[in-house]
Amino acid sequence: MTLARQALVSLSTTPYYHCIGRCVRRAFLCGDDMLTGRSFEHRRGWIVSRLDQLTSVFAISVCAYAVMSNHYHLVLRINSETAEDWPDTEVVERWCTLFSGPLLVQRYRAGEHLTDAETLMVADRISLYRSRLSDLSWFMRCLNEHIARTANAEDDCSGRFWEGRFKSQALLDEQALLSCMAYVDLNPIRAGISKTLEHSDYTSIQQRIREDNHPEDDKPTTMLPLPKLMKFSDDNGDGFSLPCSSNNYRELLNWSCGVIQTKTLSWTKRRQPAMLPRLGIDSYHLIRYLNRREQGFVYVIGRGQAIQDAALKMGRKFLKGISAANRLFIRTS
Repeated sequence: MTLARQALVSLSTTPYYHCIGRCVRRAFLCGDDMLTGRSFEHRRGWIVSRLDQLTSVFAISVCAYAVMSNHYHLVLRINSETAEDWPDTEVVERWCTLFSGPLLVQRYRAGEHLTDAETLMVADRISLYRSRLSDLSWFMRCLNEHIARTANAEDDCSGRFWEGRFKSQALLDEQALLSCMAYVDLNPIRAGISKTLEHSDYTSIQQRIREDNHPEDDKPTTMLPLPKLMKFSDDNGDGFSLPCSSNNYRELLNWSCGVIQTKTLSWTKRRQPAMLPRLGIDSYHLIRYLNRREQGFVYVIGRGQAIQDAALKMGRKFLKGISAANRLFIRTS
C-alpha cells in the first residue's frame, strides 16, 4: 500500500531525504537520444542551475546529487530551524524571488501603510510562506515544474515531462545518510559512463573535487551555477555539517569505485575504509547496495531498530527494509 507523502516526511524522525525524479517513459530527455541522435545534454545543466537557485531560497540543503540522462537523485536536508529564525521581511523576499505574490504582499514589500486587518492577513501569508520554504514537496515542485515547462517550451509541445511525482526515502541515521550519498555520487560509475569520480559529470562529488581544486576566487568563469553543498565535519562550515570528514568520505567513494569497476568482492573485507567498521556497515552488502543488488529498502533507509521506531511514529506496525537493514548495518557493541 502506497504511503502518503505527509506520512513519509516527518522532521521528528529525520531531516534527511533521498529524492528521485524520472522522465516520462524513461526516455532520454536529459541526455543523448539514441534513436534520433538529438542531444538534450544541456538540460542536465538546467537541473543543476535550478538547484543553485532553490537552495538559495529554501531552508533546504543539498548533501549529494547526480543528474543522469533520464532521471536524477538528490539527498536533501530540511533545515526547519533556519526558516523559523528568518525575519518576516526575509521570508517575503525569498518567496518573491520565485513567485510574485498577491497584491497585498506586494504593497507590504513596497513599504506602504496597511490597516490592522491587512497586517493580520499579511502575517498569515508570511506564516504560510515560512512553512513552504522548509517543505520538501514545495522544493521538488519548484524544481520539477520549472524544468518541465522549460523543456516543453523548447520542444514546442505540452504534456508530462516527469513520469509522476518524485519518489522519496527517509534516511534515518548516519549510516543510511552516508551509504545513500555514496549511492548517489557513484551513479555514473555504476552505469559505466564514467571511469573516475573527477569525470562523473553533473554529480556532487565532481563539484566537491572541483571546488577543492579551484578556491572561491579561482573558479573557471565558464562553470555552471552550482548549488551550495553541505560541508563535512572538518570543513569548518557554518551551521549544519555532514557526520564525517571529507577525507573519510572520499576514501569511501574511491574504495567503492574500485570494487565496482574491478568486481573484486573478495577484497571488500581486507581493504575496506576504516569508517565502515566504526559505523557498523558491512562492506560486502554495502557494495551490493551500491550496485543496486540490495533493493530491500522502499520508504525508509536505516538500521533495523531505526526503521521499527519510524514505523511506530507513522502509526504502522511494519515498514519494509528491516531484513535488508540487518544485512547492511551490523550491530555494534
